[in-house]
Amino acid sequence: MDIIKNWKAVKTLFRASFKTSFHYSIATVSASGEPHVTPIGSLILGQPGKGFYFEEFTSTLPNHYASNKQICVLAVNSGRWFWLKALIKGKFSAPPAVRLYGTAGQRREATTTEIAIWQKRVKSVSFSKGHALMWANMKMVRDIEFHKIIPVHIGEMTRETWNA
Repeated sequence: MDIIKNWKAVKTLFRASFKTSFHYSIATVSASGEPHVTPIGSLILGQPGKGFYFEEFTSTLPNHYASNKQICVLAVNSGRWFWLKALIKGKFSAPPAVRLYGTAGQRREATTTEIAIWQKRVKSVSFSKGHALMWANMKMVRDIEFHKIIPVHIGEMTRETWNA
């Protein structure tokens, strides 16, 4: 699938995925070939093929990047009503899931703009103790360059979800 042509639909699905599960799954592979999946809630998609995430709590991902910077990100719209309507109608009204393949860049300090984008995303829970403990002081990010989009197909139910 063409990244430029389908990026808007990908971003829409990522927003729905975050709203319903508060995270995405990022898969990496160790130097010995062992796969690892990490939930990441701070991934932000920008211009076509570009994204970044705040790397504050991960320990395994950076170790894997030393030998293999390739990643796969899975986003799934887990909304109950979204799935129930699809099951009743026998088709999804929008793509239910997508995989993005890419390459992780170097860890760096977040810009003030990136921090502001993140804080806007989690503003609804900024009153909470959890926000203060986890998200109030996010400072380090890692850029990701995506080169491939692979939709998740669920037979007939997803036949008309990607117009590519």
